[in-house]
Amino acid sequence: MESIAPLLMFAAIAAFTPGPNNIMIMSSGLNHGIRASLPHFLGICLGFPSMILAVGLGLGYVFNRYPILHIALQVVGVVYLLYLSWLIASSEPNRLEQNNTPPLTFIQAALFQWINPKAWIMGTSALAAYTTVGDRSIVQTLIVVAVFLLMAFPSAGVWLIFGNGLKKLLSQPFHQRCFNVAMGLLLVLSIMPIILELGSALMMANLGS
Repeated sequence: MESIAPLLMFAAIAAFTPGPNNIMIMSSGLNHGIRASLPHFLGICLGFPSMILAVGLGLGYVFNRYPILHIALQVVGVVYLLYLSWLIASSEPNRLEQNNTPPLTFIQAALFQWINPKAWIMGTSALAAYTTVGDRSIVQTLIVVAVFLLMAFPSAGVWLIFGNGLKKLLSQPFHQRCFNVAMGLLLVLSIMPIILELGSALMMANLGS
């Protein structure tokens, strides 16, 4: 029980700070509105805790035993996020209510968590810090999952509402273009630590061979 308060603080800071999920749901709120973005929103809120649960209940052991699988997943995630960054930054200004690019579905947003670098860092860090090996590990994992589930709804909701509220400020095409470019750059910056980590890992692998 003494770990609940630090875990809540960790989860709140991790959930509310900018990252791929928050940047993308804010962009969706701007371009598609709250109602059309609800599947994306729910995919984040339920998909991320589900990913933590799977890792905590045994998938993490697989990645520890076969680290190449985790590296491959990270590479796929980085490439996909760079692609999304380009799509967001190069989006043509248009009437927001007539945006032709569909928002993410629930399944797409939920599956995205598995290649989201920040989600992996948050989830694995929480499991490493707030669970122990032993009979109580499952209960502790469930507590971590419950805390992140609790934080996911308000954090993603704040970013979604904020994005939707920007419609009035970004009614001009020039302002839309600036916003799209800024969001694309922020998405790239949010994955720079993972890119640097992957580069370092590949260099070490080459030196070792």
